[in-house]
Amino acid sequence: MTDNPVVSVIIPAYNAAWCIRRALDSVLAQTFTDFELIVVNDGSRDETLAVIAEYGDAVRVVDKANGGLSSARNAGVRAARGNYVAFLDADDWWLPEKLQRQVALMQSDASLGFCSTAARVEDPDGKELNIWACPRWSGPLLEHLFRENAAVAGSGSGVLVKRDVLMQVGDFDESLRSLEDIDMWMRLAAVASYGCIPEPLTVLLKHPDSMSRNLDVMREAAIRVMEKNRGLLPPRLQGAYWRSCMAGVYGDYAKWRYRAGRRIAALGDVLCLLGLAPVARGRLGLGLLKDILLGRPL
Repeated sequence: MTDNPVVSVIIPAYNAAWCIRRALDSVLAQTFTDFELIVVNDGSRDETLAVIAEYGDAVRVVDKANGGLSSARNAGVRAARGNYVAFLDADDWWLPEKLQRQVALMQSDASLGFCSTAARVEDPDGKELNIWACPRWSGPLLEHLFRENAAVAGSGSGVLVKRDVLMQVGDFDESLRSLEDIDMWMRLAAVASYGCIPEPLTVLLKHPDSMSRNLDVMREAAIRVMEKNRGLLPPRLQGAYWRSCMAGVYGDYAKWRYRAGRRIAALGDVLCLLGLAPVARGRLGLGLLKDILLGRPL
């Protein structure tokens, strides 16, 4: 590591002894080497610190009381010295050319404020579940993010951002219990351009029960993120366009709640959808209402 690295890599870690070696090894195997590697130990109670110690001076450790993912990322950003900041969750990992490709992309286009890569999503057995592809969009990315919250491929483990742009928009929102990454990408997209490398250079681990376990937390966070960032949109889009996007969020959670066996809750989300955008999303809402009432699979 150098005193003035090009990239600061930040890995938040909470009870991550079971997985962090793979993340650390993937960073240290990068073909781009001008980086510092920061692990934020977020109050771990397992052997996380002991595992990190095995890497010696290759890793800088920021040790703090447990405060959650956003708090850990913010602590890492405050410690960062690089021109760019790259985030990696402790249970995910990178392919060797990830940083090299991203830095080259950012340096080739001064207008870019952040970028990510496509990602391969795997289950705990190493089976590929899907490829999270780069978004296809026209016009400002911010508008697209309201329509498709998960547009930034790779998200919290795929993004590289200019540190000065990150400083401009402020910290990750520590009051959010989920989707804090989407909230950040919206704020970044309001002030900077985004690029994406189509090769899946980021690998994400998906736990099979994570969606159903966190469904209510994710729903609450999605609604808050859409509401708090409404003012980032141009005034002409803060009315019917925003309501249509918000209705789409309720439609998504109606499907997920229904699939989780929560039929009444799903119906409530459909009614919210229809109340927000009866014309723009009416066909979607009525179709969901019919399928749920008839017990059809979604």
